[in-house]
Amino acid sequence: MNFLQIKSWPNAILRTYAIVLFSQKKWLGVLLLFVSFLNPVAGMCGIISVCAAILIAEVTHLNQAGIHSGLYSFNALMVGVGMGTFYETGFAFYIVLFTAVLLSVILSSILAAWFGKYGLPFLSLPFVFTFWLVLLATKEFSYIGLSQRNVYWLNEMYAAGGQPLVSFFTWIENLPMPDVVGYYFRALSALFFQSNVLGGMIICVGLLFFSRIHFTLSILGFVCAYGFNYLTGGYASGINYYNLGSNYMMVALAIGGFFSIPSNASYLWAVWSIPLTSLLVIGLGKIFGVLLLPTFSLPMCLIVIAFIFFMKQRMFEGKLKLAHIQHYSPEVNRYLFLNGQERWKDLYYFHLFPPFLGEWAVTQGYDGSITHKGDWSKALDFSVLDEEMKTYSGAGVHCEDFYCFNKPVLAPCDGIVEEIIDNVDDNAIGEVNTKENWGNTIVIRHWTGLYTKMSHLRKNSFRVKKGDFIHRGDIVALCGNSGRSPEPHLHFQVQSFPHVGSSTIEYPLAYYVVREHKKIIPENFSIPKEGQLISSVEINSSMSDAFRFQPGFKTTFRISENGIDTEETWEVFTDAWNHTYIWSKEKKSTGYFVNNGTVFYFTGFYGDKSSLLYTFYLSCYRVMLSIMNGVSIKDSFPLHLLGNSPRMWLQDFVCPFFIFMKQEFSIHAEERGDSMDFGNVVLHSQMKGNIGKAQMDGEVLVVNGKIEKIMAGSKEAVCVA
Repeated sequence: MNFLQIKSWPNAILRTYAIVLFSQKKWLGVLLLFVSFLNPVAGMCGIISVCAAILIAEVTHLNQAGIHSGLYSFNALMVGVGMGTFYETGFAFYIVLFTAVLLSVILSSILAAWFGKYGLPFLSLPFVFTFWLVLLATKEFSYIGLSQRNVYWLNEMYAAGGQPLVSFFTWIENLPMPDVVGYYFRALSALFFQSNVLGGMIICVGLLFFSRIHFTLSILGFVCAYGFNYLTGGYASGINYYNLGSNYMMVALAIGGFFSIPSNASYLWAVWSIPLTSLLVIGLGKIFGVLLLPTFSLPMCLIVIAFIFFMKQRMFEGKLKLAHIQHYSPEVNRYLFLNGQERWKDLYYFHLFPPFLGEWAVTQGYDGSITHKGDWSKALDFSVLDEEMKTYSGAGVHCEDFYCFNKPVLAPCDGIVEEIIDNVDDNAIGEVNTKENWGNTIVIRHWTGLYTKMSHLRKNSFRVKKGDFIHRGDIVALCGNSGRSPEPHLHFQVQSFPHVGSSTIEYPLAYYVVREHKKIIPENFSIPKEGQLISSVEINSSMSDAFRFQPGFKTTFRISENGIDTEETWEVFTDAWNHTYIWSKEKKSTGYFVNNGTVFYFTGFYGDKSSLLYTFYLSCYRVMLSIMNGVSIKDSFPLHLLGNSPRMWLQDFVCPFFIFMKQEFSIHAEERGDSMDFGNVVLHSQMKGNIGKAQMDGEVLVVNGKIEKIMAGSKEAVCVA
């Protein structure tokens, strides 16, 4: 343990408190720390336990990310608050407390490793097991006794602040409000073993400002538990605040908004989880009541863990999506999920590109009227057209008259040649060979269960042989007129099996452009339509070099803003999951990105929004590594970037059900300079949406394969190293 690690303790302490409500917001940690001190002794024991747990984790060299996030210390926090609430303090008490903290850290580390293999959380199981042992063991310790502080907690307030503080608490407790509202606040305060309105109010406000979804789910969990109890006549002795808070409400938060992407389905599962939780609370209460042990939050833990494990057994996800990447905010999880569904298609699909050079026309598309029917309906036919939309020159009576005849046919992606047929003669124009339907054909295996087949190729034109490994863009053969082909064309299809004649499957082409009259339209991960003129994206070498941020790359910018000059250094790294990111040294900020050779785009930003890296993130959110003068590339930002506003809060409340706001991004490139400056490219970007003030215009200058200048608003940055 060194000095730098000790400096990080305040953040780790606050995140330990915040993680109790599935958050990493330090300001929320401050609120919860304050709430814990509404019982001063319990609050003190809690923070002592947190510090002790962090110290143990540091000394034993546990994972630093886990330490800083509160992973190893939040169970120790609950142990400390619980013991400070129920026991009289003293020398023997603190010996037992530190021993219990050590046990909770050990259990947290073990369960994190064990459950982590299955992608499951361990939640507050270490607290439950540790506190049970404390309750059982301390019955034999004569120097440790139970306390009445939790019953007469106003005495503690009097000791802390005298009569004025007691009067304030009494006024809060007696505020006119419906009984059910008071029960809700007390249930929230029970998260820290309390039963007071003020603590619940503070937690409620913290929930509201942290997450509108969690705020809504806390109410939903409370109302459903209260309603279920009323309808079933359960809890003859009355439902207690602790179970309402630590079990029912926390189950709703965990299932409805944290471990799943908030949606109609997640809210429905949150409601269904309440009766299940009730069965466990009552049933386990009877079982462990024999040993005089409370169930604490055990029912919540079991329900949530079982829910996640059950959902992981599905053959496909369906409407309920688990939050596989956790951002510790239900809203951010939701917005990034919706944004990623459209933006991150290249992570879901194998990249297949048009299998030709130049511009070709789709002469027959999916479900075509000529031959693309039945099991072979998801196929594309391509030909080359002239300005008069003809496929041939002259009389068109010979194969050589057709523009596509003898044109190179390319591998649409890397793969292995699975099958080749190269013994079918090319037809005379107008004749068809129905006996050898596919004609000369190549089948390429790109992945298990993913093959492409190209047919009607020219005899003896193959440049590859069966078993060859080929790269995207390699010439495999020439376009011909063999098989069932009245005139030269290229048949292209995707299939799940290697056999010639296998049925087709629907599968998009990764990146290409469509020309409609004089308008150029970029397309990504879509299926070309019949009649469209399509071509591959032509990569610009200067753009490609400028955005090739390889691990180890380092650059420095001098920034001028409002008359002040500063510098910011970027360095590129790769994390443990092989995700590449740009790190801003001065601003401690991170921008994750993908460069697939055709498009550069950001997938996330974390850190200081005043940084140049954030400006670059907004300005180059998505960049096609090509020059198509005047053609705009469009995308959309995740909505959490819009910040806080009344409209944004309203969107947060309803975002699990529908989205009414948007924030769009557009960028276009243009070449600058004469023929001697062919490497100069200017990127003009714009951020706009349906709320006026969240707009930005940016400009990025690329010179000879290097980003030279970034401008946005009053900020201008020039590369100096």
